[in-house]
Amino acid sequence: MRTVSATRYVLPLREGGSLPALVEADDDGLYVVKLRGAGQGAKALVAELIVGELARALGLPVPEQVFVELDPHLPDAEPDPEIQELLQASAGLNVGIDFLPRSLPYNPAIEGSPVDPQLAAAVVWLDAYTENVDRTPRNPNLLTWHGRLWLIDHGAALYKQHAGLDPARADGTFAAIRDHVLLPAAGSIEQADARLAPLVTDALLQQLVARVPIAWLGDAAPARYVEYLSARLRQPRAFAEEAERARRA
Repeated sequence: MRTVSATRYVLPLREGGSLPALVEADDDGLYVVKLRGAGQGAKALVAELIVGELARALGLPVPEQVFVELDPHLPDAEPDPEIQELLQASAGLNVGIDFLPRSLPYNPAIEGSPVDPQLAAAVVWLDAYTENVDRTPRNPNLLTWHGRLWLIDHGAALYKQHAGLDPARADGTFAAIRDHVLLPAAGSIEQADARLAPLVTDALLQQLVARVPIAWLGDAAPARYVEYLSARLRQPRAFAEEAERARRA
């Protein structure tokens, strides 16, 4: 992943609870930055990195993710004290995703063209695997841009990291998948499982976790993330079976 430096704070994005920032960087790009000082803390950035880059490795459409360095003096000209405090608490390294201009939130009720069933199944599989509780009709975290569906905002995935990741308890179901926004459009989750699970190797997981700044992990060892995600792929994969049952229902 590239590292860029924020040169200008553009505006806050108030759609989510974490108040991400739109910034301009020294490569002249615009990025939506998930801030380390937000209420969810650094663990949300850990999930953003690991799951977003895992999605990319599986061939799913994810905007480029970068590390964004925030200068401590960047918020000096910000008049809003809440935003100024958030930016000050986030000085240093954060995570940004490439801003997709004129993109629109995915809305299954008004979408003009159907979602490819294989793509929908792959997204459902990924979110069941990584226990992403935040891809629902109320908050899809999907954008449509240039006729394609794009995955954003994976900070709510890997939610068990906040209480510790126990590989011995990793192979459970994920009931929240029944509320997934793409489940009605998905093709076979069984076929998605057979296609995607072999791609998630220990070597890939180690590579993804190694990108996370060690300070963001707190007391958790990087190996624990690899062990947990690897354990979730043990046969039989209850999360995939449950997602398939939910799809058929």
